Amino acid sequence: VDMGAKRLCLFLASALLAYYIYTPIPEDLEEPWKVMLITATFRAVGHLAEVAEQLGLMHYMETLMLITVFEYVAPTSDENVTVTDTEFSNVAVRLYLPRKASDGLRRAVVYFHGGGWSLGHAGMKPYDHLTRWTSNRLNAVVVSVNYRLAPKHHFPTQFEDVYSVTKFFLQSSILSQYGVDPDRVCVAGDSAGGNLAAAVAQQLLKDSEVKTKLKAQALLYPALQTLDLNLPSYRENENKPILPRLLMVKFWSEYFTSDSSLREAMASNRHVPVESSHLFQFVNWSKLLPEELKKDHVYTSPTCGSSELAQKYPGFLDPRAAPLLASDAQLRGLPLTYVLTCEHDVLRDDGVMYAGRLQAVGVPVTHDHAKDAFHGVMMFVLGPAKLAVGYRLLNRYIEWLNENL
Repeated sequence: VDMGAKRLCLFLASALLAYYIYTPIPEDLEEPWKVMLITATFRAVGHLAEVAEQLGLMHYMETLMLITVFEYVAPTSDENVTVTDTEFSNVAVRLYLPRKASDGLRRAVVYFHGGGWSLGHAGMKPYDHLTRWTSNRLNAVVVSVNYRLAPKHHFPTQFEDVYSVTKFFLQSSILSQYGVDPDRVCVAGDSAGGNLAAAVAQQLLKDSEVKTKLKAQALLYPALQTLDLNLPSYRENENKPILPRLLMVKFWSEYFTSDSSLREAMASNRHVPVESSHLFQFVNWSKLLPEELKKDHVYTSPTCGSSELAQKYPGFLDPRAAPLLASDAQLRGLPLTYVLTCEHDVLRDDGVMYAGRLQAVGVPVTHDHAKDAFHGVMMFVLGPAKLAVGYRLLNRYIEWLNENL
């Protein structure tokens, strides 16, 4: 009996593992097994986080944050780049200074990491690799910002941290201290970092104290709007790798509050009060998406929610949190823009709509749409999970910076 029971347990454990790892993967993704393993790992950590939160052991985001702790690398210089952790305007930054001689002033990139405003660190291996590579390939100064995170800090703290670093860095005395050309500075970021980069670029246009203008902004699969969490991309990619819809809803709501009532309202897409319904014009996908992304989706006017949530947490209606809510007049002065979107990503339509709106007001935009990629794919260019598509998109981003900055 004992042997039979062991076999049965082994069989059940294997079946469970296979069920866990096997996820239907979109046909056009390369290296499906790697994608499956990455997805299974993220799902396992997500389940662990849910259990820990239900048992009252740890906040959901704090459990997820453990991944970033394992991925942390200390600031380490190499033959090409000097790397140090320091502070700009009382905010922690990781600074990358190229070692090779420059025949003039250098370019600079101020980079904001992703992680849903709740996770991540400039010192995580993938980010350290990305920013170090940027510095080396472009012979550029790179400032990677460690802004404060939710759940300890909510909007506008994350935005204010990255904004004050950018504003500090753009002072002519600081630029000259690092040998940076004031005409060649860019803000960039991925996911929530792309959101912050877009918001910083918009805010700088309104700030009369800042004399230096950005040359460019690079937004990698950015999150840009909080109003309609039921866009075609949210529907189609509800359960796709890395960023399922409900996790994105969690990230969005946690950015503003740990109060679960906002999360529940966002999950059912009923969080915008009727008095703010005029803002829907800025995210109306039926007018802003190209035909091939509308597919057979039908646009229905969103259901409005109570005014109470918006009064308590006005942040989700603020363009500093949702850059797509800026009017056309506010978008007009924005710098040269790079937008990367991925087909299998809930945030795809945010980036597509923003690229379209910027083009419509005359901002020069390069929009790369990766049909064979999912959210966060550029994080997987190291170690055993090294994805060819991530590497290709990383190269493409660096090339764009090289040509345009």
